[in-house]
Amino acid sequence: MRFMPDLTLKAAISLSKTHYENFPVASFLIPKGKRRDIAIVYWFARTADDLADEGQISPSERISALNNFEKNFQDALNNKFVNEEFRILSDVIVRNKLNPEYFTDLISAFKQDVIKNRYKNFDEVMDYCKRSANPVGRIVLDIFDIRDEKAYLYSDKICTALQLTNFFQDVEIDFAKGRIYFPQEEMNHFNVDENMFEMKENNPNFSALLKYNIERTKNFFSEGKRLFPFLKGRLKVEIKWTVAGGEKILSKIEKNKYQIFGKRPKLNKRDFITILLKSIFY
Repeated sequence: MRFMPDLTLKAAISLSKTHYENFPVASFLIPKGKRRDIAIVYWFARTADDLADEGQISPSERISALNNFEKNFQDALNNKFVNEEFRILSDVIVRNKLNPEYFTDLISAFKQDVIKNRYKNFDEVMDYCKRSANPVGRIVLDIFDIRDEKAYLYSDKICTALQLTNFFQDVEIDFAKGRIYFPQEEMNHFNVDENMFEMKENNPNFSALLKYNIERTKNFFSEGKRLFPFLKGRLKVEIKWTVAGGEKILSKIEKNKYQIFGKRPKLNKRDFITILLKSIFY
């Protein structure tokens, strides 16, 4: 089979530039061969996520599109390719001995975003993170041939923390799509109702809810850092950079006194450079 990995790498990186991310996508820190593999994984995840979120189509049309995407993926595992991207993805999965379930878990999470917009408790949120974020970290570890159960669990902590951080960052964006990822049990505990989201009300109750969630997320990051000793070289710097980026977002929210409405925290170029240097030298 003849592949065009350089073109796919460029396409994936171009795709990442059209979507704001809190983490470097297939950055220069990753060896070029591995970068191509990670880029096609990003293409898969971002494409499926866009099917669930982008454009003005009905929920049933989104589910249909995701079902079709999943069928194309399953066909690719059986050497039937609808396009070059799936052909390359199939090669990456076989060559790196990746678990196909990680990819179908991602699709299941994106389908869930279409049909589920409230979460009763934190266990339900964790189940979503288990499928929407954790598979990516495990895929990266497998691509670098780090196949250790403890490493997987620490990676899960990091990925879950990154997903939760994204929820806090995108409170307004998600609510505009009809979604609230804060557990309803916790909203009730802090006397937060949905009117506060609609009115974009930065009040003490909502700030307390956000602070509680951020403290828990910081603990996930802290536990996840136990992954670092399993890593080496550029990958270690890349993951440290990614974790530091998530922590920086939480720090920005804290410094803004948990006033999230109307003040979406984002990383700028200076943040990325500062975080990178700290990741290299500390």
